[in-house]
Amino acid sequence: MQVKNYQELNMMELDTLREIGSIGTGNAATALSSILGCTVRIETPEVRIMGYNEAMDWIGGPEVVTAGVLARVEGEISGIMLSVQQLEFVNLALSRVMGHQVSRYDELNELDISALLEVGNIMISAFINALAGLTNMAIRLSVPAFAIDMQGAIIAVPMAEFGGQSDHIMAIGADLICDGQTVPCRILLSPDIRSLNFLLKRLGVLDEQ
Repeated sequence: MQVKNYQELNMMELDTLREIGSIGTGNAATALSSILGCTVRIETPEVRIMGYNEAMDWIGGPEVVTAGVLARVEGEISGIMLSVQQLEFVNLALSRVMGHQVSRYDELNELDISALLEVGNIMISAFINALAGLTNMAIRLSVPAFAIDMQGAIIAVPMAEFGGQSDHIMAIGADLICDGQTVPCRILLSPDIRSLNFLLKRLGVLDEQ
């Protein structure tokens, strides 16, 4: 039986989504190693299905300013993917790629933003490639966009896109470790309901009864 929203997912379906999150995040960490020039390890990711407001609180709060790399998921499934770049993550990337750090987001210059966009793009592309490989589906990403805003405004994009279908989102959180430095990593994946059902069916866990 097809699900109408995330709240209808059973335990097997939820566990499958958590496994996808774990594999995708591990793939993203491996890809990140190449661009940062260090071995990136990832702690066991926490994959949760949460309401948009709960997801904002989990990241740090709706009024907290952060950076995000956002792309549309297209092809056999549709949705939104967002890599949240908190300041610790920004400075890890900048220190390895650009050789400096910042104390505030408004100190970022055009080259910094270009580098952070590329880092975010590599991470979400690696995640989607892992998903495509697991499901044998044709999935692609749109050209990503970089934004600096309050987290409530950034998450408003998937809310506006899919809020009429579901008020929940898949949120993935983990700590990345590079040369002994630990930084938080947050990824949000929001497939539309049609895509969620198609994805679960391809993975063989959708209850057809």
